[in-house]
Amino acid sequence: MSANHARNWQQTRPQHSPNKEQKVTVKVQKQGWVTKGEKAIYSLIGACLIIAGIFIVSFSSSTDTLNRELQQLEQTVQTQQLQNEALTFEMKELSLPERITKIAKDNGLKIQDAEVKQVHAFNN
Repeated sequence: MSANHARNWQQTRPQHSPNKEQKVTVKVQKQGWVTKGEKAIYSLIGACLIIAGIFIVSFSSSTDTLNRELQQLEQTVQTQQLQNEALTFEMKELSLPERITKIAKDNGLKIQDAEVKQVHAFNN
C-alpha cells in the first residue's frame, strides 16, 4: 500500500481514543405486572362470574315468582275451605229435626207420635 492510501484509510476510519468511553444507550423494556396469557385467563374467569351471577339472579327471580303464585293459591284454597266449613255448618243447622217439625207445624201439618229421623246423604 502506498502512503497516500494509508493516510486516507486512517482519516476515514474513526479514531478511538483510549481515554474516551463511548456511551451506549440501552432501551429497557418495562414489563407489565400481568402477562397477556394471565389477562386472557382473568378475562375468561370474569366473564364466567358475570354469566353465573346473571343465571343466579334469573333463577332466584323465577323462584320468587313461583313462591308468590303458590302463596296466592294457598290463600285462595284456605278461603274456599272456610266457606265450605261455613256452608257445612249451615247445612247441619238447617237439617235439625226440631227445625223441620217446627216448619211442618207452622205450615199446618199434623205430626203424630212418630219419631223424626235425620236422613244422611250418601255423598257425605
